[in-house]
Amino acid sequence: MDEARTTAEAIFRRESGRIIATLIRISGSFDRAEEAMQEAFASALTTWPEKGVPDNPGAWITAVAHRKIVDQARRERTRREKQEPLQYEIPTVQRPEAETMFEDQENNMYPDDRLRLIFTCCHPALNPEAQIALTLRTLGGLQTPEIARAFLIPEPTLAQRLVRAKRKIAEARIPYEVPNGQAISERLRAVQSVIYLIFNEGYAATSGDALVRRELCSEAIRLGRMLCQLMPREPENFGLLALMLLHDSRRNTRMDPMGRLVILEEQDRASWDREEIHEGQEALERAMELRRPGSYQLQAAIAALHAEAATSKETDWRQITALYRELLRIEPSPVVALNHAVAVAMSDGYASGLKRIEQLGASGELQDYHLFHAARADLLRRLGRNTEAENAYNRALELATNKVEQDFLKSRLQQLRD
Repeated sequence: MDEARTTAEAIFRRESGRIIATLIRISGSFDRAEEAMQEAFASALTTWPEKGVPDNPGAWITAVAHRKIVDQARRERTRREKQEPLQYEIPTVQRPEAETMFEDQENNMYPDDRLRLIFTCCHPALNPEAQIALTLRTLGGLQTPEIARAFLIPEPTLAQRLVRAKRKIAEARIPYEVPNGQAISERLRAVQSVIYLIFNEGYAATSGDALVRRELCSEAIRLGRMLCQLMPREPENFGLLALMLLHDSRRNTRMDPMGRLVILEEQDRASWDREEIHEGQEALERAMELRRPGSYQLQAAIAALHAEAATSKETDWRQITALYRELLRIEPSPVVALNHAVAVAMSDGYASGLKRIEQLGASGELQDYHLFHAARADLLRRLGRNTEAENAYNRALELATNKVEQDFLKSRLQQLRD
């Protein structure tokens, strides 16, 4: 029983996204597909200990779940004898046929159902919160309580968000397909954005006691790899994957053994994950070979320069400044401008960077952004303007919502007062 459960759990983690995507295509319903998949995994736990684990357990789960969907459709049709047959009912797929279908998808002979599903989850008719929740619930394989805990929202709130998203898809008749023409470029950016939002919430939690939520980082990277596999001619997919991997390579050095924040400048670079750095660099090279630069590729190139520097002092800040300048040109935003100003401070001097930050502050767009005040405070501290730095740190502390970041800001304040 233990071996069967272990195998089933491994299959769920590895293949649930592919299985659920296929079942949603077959049934036309998120709820029916999820219910059938759960029942199929339950059947595996009772059948596999007696008969052994099948050669293709993913195909076995898919075929059993599919039969449950068809059986349910037939029962409903019996109850509705005067109605037309349900549009999602199709003939039962026997196991050999199901295995062929599953293997063809693995060999990319079929358009992968997961690609259709991720575009459905990220349809512009759904708000960003619903897109993230639905993506994690289906393609990520996370359960409702796990997602609720990750984003620090009540489980009933998250459950209602999922219900509304599924209802919106059904009522608006959102097609289960990859869009054509210009629409695919517009929707692909939303897909990439959702994956990156998931990663960012894991890498730098907006609130709570933990700075990093590893499960969200891992899920986002897994989804990023999948997107590269499914759309290998899209360079920004590889740029996004590279960016996440290069950032994630520092994850274990961002806090000390006491749980305190360690800034990039002070991290132990020898402890960065070299395998993730190598994979990230390869993904960035693949993106650049396609010769269509974009914002994720530029951000990944900046992260790569940090990864290549053996020490903080060896960082090529002039090149990073140039990359931020290009990023600001193609994707202007106050946050990118802030990062550019910090890079200027590190390459051309603290006073030059502070001047740019002060100019940004005059617009008022970043007055409620705690990292703006933290960056300004840091440069003031480095310039020896301690009273102004203290005021800026206090403002950053008022706005910060993550306890680890709050503790770091308090420690900086204490250093100024000592």
